[in-house]
Amino acid sequence: MKKPDLLFLMCDQFRFDCIHALGNAGIDTPNLDRLAARGLTFTNAYSTCPVCVPARYTARTGREPFHTGCYENEIPKALDGQPEGMRERCGPYLAEAMRERGYETFGIGKFHTMPQFDEDLGYDLQMNTEELWSTKEERGKDAFARFLAERHPEYSHLEQLHGERTNMYYMPQLSPLPAELTVESFVAGEAVKQIEKDREKPYFGFVSFVGPHPPCAPPIPYNRYYNPDHMPLPYETDSSIDHMDEQIPWMNHLIWAEGMNDFLIRNLKSRYYGEITYIDNCIGRILDAVEAKGNDANTLICFFSDHGDHLGDHHAWQKESYFEASCHVPFLLSWPERWQKGVSDQLVCLTDLFGIATAAAGAEELRDGHPVLRVLAGEGTKRDDLFACYGRPGTPRFKCMVRSGSWKYIWIANGGREQLFDLSEHRREDQLANEEQPDVLQRLRRTAEERCRCEGLQQALSEEHFRTFPYKERPRVRIHQFDESSGVTDFML
Repeated sequence: MKKPDLLFLMCDQFRFDCIHALGNAGIDTPNLDRLAARGLTFTNAYSTCPVCVPARYTARTGREPFHTGCYENEIPKALDGQPEGMRERCGPYLAEAMRERGYETFGIGKFHTMPQFDEDLGYDLQMNTEELWSTKEERGKDAFARFLAERHPEYSHLEQLHGERTNMYYMPQLSPLPAELTVESFVAGEAVKQIEKDREKPYFGFVSFVGPHPPCAPPIPYNRYYNPDHMPLPYETDSSIDHMDEQIPWMNHLIWAEGMNDFLIRNLKSRYYGEITYIDNCIGRILDAVEAKGNDANTLICFFSDHGDHLGDHHAWQKESYFEASCHVPFLLSWPERWQKGVSDQLVCLTDLFGIATAAAGAEELRDGHPVLRVLAGEGTKRDDLFACYGRPGTPRFKCMVRSGSWKYIWIANGGREQLFDLSEHRREDQLANEEQPDVLQRLRRTAEERCRCEGLQQALSEEHFRTFPYKERPRVRIHQFDESSGVTDFML
């Protein structure tokens, strides 16, 4: 059989519940609906470390944080005597593995590598389009920023090309650029060029959109696509549950969002939805190119996100928790020559992307992942449970999650707190089951502790059990994200 073309489409901070075809009647996503109709929807897909940098290293290595050494938005660093180099710890990156399997590769969009802004990820063509730049040189290397500077200098006065951050992080905004000149449009256009190319080899493309990550600043007319009065309010429970994880109130203050009211929330959500519908339109251009190429039946497409966004659910903003709004992600996988439209409830995660791509290329390499394609073919069994972790082991920042059946267990080292939720109804974490289900709680705690008995995680344990730290709140600070590439780092007064 001829090897398929492969296309990975990634968004940043795209919630699992923001696709019309998957049950959200209040959002318009005709092209993601079209993609869902083309193949399989995974209803239990997770980002095992739900924040930008570690999620991306997981996607490109097929390894979990205990191998990548990246447990939060940080410079990756090995633990427990592991090799210092990322490739030495994890193996070749996905693009390199696909090249070894006979593919021509391209990567376009946000890659969020650290510490090097433009780390070589092994693509034959790599075009970085990032959110922020630390220096003028970095901004000059950014493919999108360079495109605007060279082709549309009338926008060179803009300090932040994707909208204002800092105190405007969670304020509804309008894109400073027209719809045809945003980073999303640029990325889609460059992806289309690569898909349209005549080549002897099959291609592997990784296309990574910056949005709908805040600031929520869709271009005209998507800024007025949704009436704020029609937007649903967040799902909240008792603050003793919602803020059991100290990260949440700390983060709310960090990004200037602890004082949100219903009026602001509805306005913000209308812009977040507008950004999604705009990105959906850009994805439509890519799908059109795939179909026009004539090999669409033998093209495997996977759409996913690095993590979600609380958007006020659980009195929380941003991500970095194990509530569903943060860690549960959309995951659409299609290959018409192999599968018809369907729904899969198997537990999958971003770690599985490496195995999916290499298996489709004819030489499966799982690393820390699960054989998803073999399970779909009836040649393997589904995961019994899924383990996830965030924060450097041996510190109060560490926490982890186990999904098993309808149960979700969360351990938080800061205060030695734990949560057990039953997700069998509406996937809502509204009632702790700790006291009602002591056997389940103990079983999943043991499972989590057992998973930590490995290199890269063993510092999370004190002898046989989790290391606990006295509960402590960090000093509240504000994020200041201005245009460092122009030397702007703070308010003027």
